[in-house]
Amino acid sequence: MKKVKLLVVDDNPDFIRTVKESYAQDADVEIIGYACDGLEAISKIERLAPDVVLLDLVMPELDGFGVLANLDYTKLQRKPKFIVASQLFGDAFVAKAINAGASYYMLKPVNMRLLKDRVREFGGLADDRARDFAVAAAPIEDRLIKQAVRRSQHNLDEKLANIFISVGIPAHIKGYQFLREAIKMAIDNPDIINSITKRLYPGIAQRFDTSPSKVERAIRHAIEVAWNRGKIENINTIFGIKVYSSNDKPTNGEFIALLADKMIMEGA
Repeated sequence: MKKVKLLVVDDNPDFIRTVKESYAQDADVEIIGYACDGLEAISKIERLAPDVVLLDLVMPELDGFGVLANLDYTKLQRKPKFIVASQLFGDAFVAKAINAGASYYMLKPVNMRLLKDRVREFGGLADDRARDFAVAAAPIEDRLIKQAVRRSQHNLDEKLANIFISVGIPAHIKGYQFLREAIKMAIDNPDIINSITKRLYPGIAQRFDTSPSKVERAIRHAIEVAWNRGKIENINTIFGIKVYSSNDKPTNGEFIALLADKMIMEGA
């Protein structure tokens, strides 16, 4: 009989104990290990090759988002499925986890029967009875996740639109859309700012069927429009400190990084 290999990543001993006890009598799921922080999780995922990883988000050393972002899939025998189980619930957290590669998001305290069926399902062992329960128990949770992703994306668009209006970037210029897309990409993957010409501009260009050089120029133009309109004080107000003067114009990368960091701090 095939067994689903489960790795539990959580720094809460009570939660680990609950999961361990719930699987004590199961013959088709084997807990192959535990990790209490993100760095240990990455090491054990690479070494133990789990089918499913039950992942908390708030942990020492490296959080769950960091695990999803820093795992090198080229080192793995197989790509595991990630089930996030966390006390964090908000549109931004759910959307970020799903966008980062999680297959499912559960709010603690976890419904252990639903968790077990999800583990079996993602491990390839779901039978008709398990599917019946999952169909009965999961629609609300699934719908909340999908709604959260949609609301998060909509809320981010609204926040960025309000900022662009405030600083004087008009919606009709090309740089508006390119700048909005750049900030979203930097939120999802902050390291992309370090590869702005090799990854960020080409990524935007591909989405809008244009060239990286046109993307760069259009974003530059959008920033220059804001500075020429003299709304520097609005920009400084947004960041809460005096970041710029009228003679201190940021580079594209600096402006994108500042706005992306602000959105991340606000839970976007």
